[in-house]
Amino acid sequence: MAVLDIKPAKDCRFDQISLGEIMLRFDPGEGRVHTTRTFRVWEGGGEYNVARGLRRCFGLRTAVVTAFADNAVGRLVEDFILQGGVDVSFVRWVPFDGIGRTVRNGLNFTERGFGVRGALGVSDRGNTAVSQLKKGDIDWEEIFGKQGARWLHTGGIFAALSETTPDVIEEAMIAAKKHGTIVSYDLNYRPSLWQSIGGQEKAREVNRRLAQYVDVMLGNEEDFTACLGFTVEGLDENLSSLDVTNFKRMIEVAVGEFPNFKVTGTTLRTVKSAGINDWGAICWAGGEFYEAPLRENLEILDRVGGGDSFASGLIYGLMQTGDPQQAVNYGAAHGALAMTTPGDTTMATLKEVEKIMAGGGARVVR
Repeated sequence: MAVLDIKPAKDCRFDQISLGEIMLRFDPGEGRVHTTRTFRVWEGGGEYNVARGLRRCFGLRTAVVTAFADNAVGRLVEDFILQGGVDVSFVRWVPFDGIGRTVRNGLNFTERGFGVRGALGVSDRGNTAVSQLKKGDIDWEEIFGKQGARWLHTGGIFAALSETTPDVIEEAMIAAKKHGTIVSYDLNYRPSLWQSIGGQEKAREVNRRLAQYVDVMLGNEEDFTACLGFTVEGLDENLSSLDVTNFKRMIEVAVGEFPNFKVTGTTLRTVKSAGINDWGAICWAGGEFYEAPLRENLEILDRVGGGDSFASGLIYGLMQTGDPQQAVNYGAAHGALAMTTPGDTTMATLKEVEKIMAGGGARVVR
């Protein structure tokens, strides 16, 4: 029996909608942010990456709710979104003041890391158009009541952007629940986003407030501790995919306090170097745990977006099969493939994901 009651596709215009910020990513390739003379640019954002993965890899109908300053940079990001096939009908365009004094678009400078040097991200996102969204700006009744969506995804990155973004999330979740839309949330704890607005205490206040509306909660052990305040005696802060006993105990505590969680999921990663990780995933659904096969010594080109690609694969599996084991397998395989290519977003195909799920290797395809 399926663990989620998902609306039929025929009753909705969209299979999935993401709410969050989309930034322009500047990638120095093999170099460093502070020494490079050239950047390659991509679009990316924790919540958006899920919608793009569901559209580009898995072929579902997706859209994004976000906002941009109406200038050439905003239109460049829009062009990236359009190339990924994600619907932009719900993008809110804000007049640009000519200098970015009152509104601007977010930039994210990210280097991939190599060997003992880890990946590094430096965001420049103050006063962005999307961070200034407030309750009442988006017609959620139009989105969920009239046009229809089977799934809403958002997360803790968007929640951390300003005092008003948690209100926007809550408003969206309430409307989604009213119309039978599944709600997923990725805690995605980023200390740098919370440090100037109350730190971990504020993160817990906001995320615990929003958790009551969530059907599918995503996050690793750090996320559940930092954002929701769950700790388990003896929990190893360096918990790896090889030992998940304590993490399972934490999830059991979490679903005990938030019985509305129907599914929880996380990636399990042991970082051996920037380019070599052990990689796995686990989800809880219907009182049982389901684990994807562990991939030891997975070679990684660009780790950014691996967790978001896991989320999109998990969501696809839940929507298409209703089977938590299949869902976590889709998520782990998709996340693994997404980290073999540059940029935040997936370049994998469904055929490639299912080949990896079936145990396929890296032999040349001719």
